Amino acid sequence: MRAAHLLLPALVILAACTDPASRSEAQPALAQPTRSAPESAVEMKTSFAPVVKTAAPAVVNISARRMVRRQADPFWDLFGMGAPQGRVEGSLGSGVIVRADGVIVTNNHVVAGGQEIIVALADRREFPAKLLLADERTDLAVLKIDLGEERLPVLAIDDTGDAQVGDLVLAIGNPFGVGQTVTNGIISALNRTADPSGDAAASYIQTDAAINPGNSGGALVDMDGDLIGINSFIVSRSGTSSGVGFAMPAAMVKRVVETAVGGGQRVERPWLGARTQTVTAEIARSIGMSAPQGVLVADIWPGGAAARAGLRQGDVILTVDGQAVSDVGGLNYAVGTRRLGETLRLGVRREDGQTADLNLRAEAPPATPARDEQSLSGRHPFDGATVVNLSPAVADELGVDPFQGPGVMVIRVGRGFSMNAGLRPGDMIRSVNGREIRTVRDLVAAIGGGSATWQVTILRNGQPVTANFRL
Repeated sequence: MRAAHLLLPALVILAACTDPASRSEAQPALAQPTRSAPESAVEMKTSFAPVVKTAAPAVVNISARRMVRRQADPFWDLFGMGAPQGRVEGSLGSGVIVRADGVIVTNNHVVAGGQEIIVALADRREFPAKLLLADERTDLAVLKIDLGEERLPVLAIDDTGDAQVGDLVLAIGNPFGVGQTVTNGIISALNRTADPSGDAAASYIQTDAAINPGNSGGALVDMDGDLIGINSFIVSRSGTSSGVGFAMPAAMVKRVVETAVGGGQRVERPWLGARTQTVTAEIARSIGMSAPQGVLVADIWPGGAAARAGLRQGDVILTVDGQAVSDVGGLNYAVGTRRLGETLRLGVRREDGQTADLNLRAEAPPATPARDEQSLSGRHPFDGATVVNLSPAVADELGVDPFQGPGVMVIRVGRGFSMNAGLRPGDMIRSVNGREIRTVRDLVAAIGGGSATWQVTILRNGQPVTANFRL
């Protein structure tokens, strides 16, 4: 620092001794700055501009507006002025163009309930959007805008799964509605499970690139300029970025987009056909493993994909197609991102310590027994409740454990005695007046005869609850 201060006077003196005329002749015009794109990985670290130039035009802003009916103050109701009032609510977010004909992917929570969805392109043109598919399980939604024959810039979806912890990434979106913004960071972790239930959608990319409200639905981009994830949520005590953000990986994004473009109304996810639990240190010791790894098979669905593949209760699934499995969420994600009909290779540790490779065919969860959804009414404890036969297919749709069934599940509770009795969505009805309930038909028959007193047993959060009612 001191050398720089000593050098400055010398430069001033030198400039003062220079002939002004000769200086003007030597520099006839101002020099123009030159800049070229980095051509190597080392040069790339000095600027992300080439990646941004490629990716940014495919990232859009999304606004959704919805009309909300709000009950007026009860005070005014006394004067006949208590009619519900309508007001418009809006949400702002981001999205990514994944097909040149105007197909855009974003987060479902950005557009959920939106009666008017507007997409603003990078060049500030705005277009109304049509919702093709909303998938609550992944919090992804697919939109379509119509630009006629015009082809839009797109981001290629990189679903190879070869991203590594420490890779440089960019987050592109519209934080706080200020306009398109680019932040950079690294991949902090892979296969993060945000849902303790081990939902098939819950295996996220974690990044420390700044993600804030409005970034939802925006792009997480690698240094090749490809889409590796959709920025979905953050963990923060302040509500703003604290360097812990999560993105839905591109493999699941691609499955949802393919379903939407193909005209599907819901994403068909393969189902393992087994109940599993993450191998903890305690479980590892109890089964003779030197370290906790993989997922323990606790139960097998009769006749399901796992049973036909040869999986057994007590097996530990260590790998899927050669990739290590660390927890239930990672396993379900690895299975859930496959297309129906594909074959997965499972690396398994048997109870005797031996290993085996099994081939599992990716299949949709079975819809047996038939759904038979019914809304019930009458003089009985289930008045106002909607019930359904629980099958693996229904369980997958509702995001609940299929191994609670077979049986009858409450999925909605409306006005009626069921609400006053404390019945809740998710309750499994086990018996009515001593009669076992296995199907909706059993339940309808049990309540059809009428009674002055009722004894009902339900299963709630895995615990049986029995209550008596007098009507």
